[in-house]
Amino acid sequence: MTRPATFALPGDITTLTGGYFYDHQLVQALRGQGRQVQVLELPDNFPTPNATDMARAIDQLRALPADQPVIIDGLAFGALDSVALASVRAPIVAMIHHPLAQESALPAPLADHLLQTERANLAQARHVLVPSPHTRDMLIQRYDVPADRITIARPGTKAVRAAQTAKADPPLILSVGILDPRKGHDVLVRALDMLTDLNWQAQIVGNPWDDAHVAQLGDQIGRSAAADRITLAGRVDDDRLQSLYRQASVFALATRYEGYGIVFDEALSHGLPIVSTTAGAVPGTVPADAGLLVPPDDAAALSTALRRMLEDTGLREAKTRAARQAGLALPSWDDTARIAAQVLDAVMDHPA
Repeated sequence: MTRPATFALPGDITTLTGGYFYDHQLVQALRGQGRQVQVLELPDNFPTPNATDMARAIDQLRALPADQPVIIDGLAFGALDSVALASVRAPIVAMIHHPLAQESALPAPLADHLLQTERANLAQARHVLVPSPHTRDMLIQRYDVPADRITIARPGTKAVRAAQTAKADPPLILSVGILDPRKGHDVLVRALDMLTDLNWQAQIVGNPWDDAHVAQLGDQIGRSAAADRITLAGRVDDDRLQSLYRQASVFALATRYEGYGIVFDEALSHGLPIVSTTAGAVPGTVPADAGLLVPPDDAAALSTALRRMLEDTGLREAKTRAARQAGLALPSWDDTARIAAQVLDAVMDHPA
């Protein structure tokens, strides 16, 4: 029988973001491999909890047994009170999707606070799981985490069901990512404004994460010269999302930062050529022969890349073939879970 463990994270593990999706799939895969995994729901207002919720989270973690490891999601881990965290008895494995201070548009005092808190907390973690070499390198260089205490557990992918769905006509540009400034959907809309001479349609899919940003996007699209071709779809169910992936001709995400970017793997698994940015982990996630990457926040460059992908059929077909090949080589969630399980066992076999 494998050893039990706890996975602690703020709020509902089924929340629709890339980080929560990763956590949920990892827990499901660990359980599928026979490991007992308890999900511990911390207060949902991390990384900026009030004093009451900070105390509650620490009490929840202190109650965990000393002979079972706990994986703490970085959204909470990097903001926990460092002094109080030292009183947690359970061996801690931090799951850092991307450092909190790297979130875009943070006020400078909050970014500095999170940088210092996360660095102090990482020093207390027995081990750290990350989704990408990019995040690993950042933790080594900026957070002083020893390389031998970091393990990369790349996100898995679900097998894509074969389906004979015709590509949309006109060509569908699909963008998937939470409706938050970091995902750069506003940049994509500006880029699409420069393509009104071409024939295309676009769908922007994502969980409404920032209400003010959602309203701004809606206003921006309403003022766009291409308003009748751009759909701000928001949250859709999985069947609808999979149908959009199958109908799309191009995947586009103008992200300002990614610690990994699970949606890129989804696009690759559907054989979609990708237009995105060079931000964060994107260059290490999107194979060069499967996409076109431009600097973040450069709508003109993004528009040029989209134009090339739409106008040059040979280029798009070559990128499509490369994306399909890359998609076939992606790991499964069982592969991800095996890596995490090895870390959990090693933490218990070699106590500090």
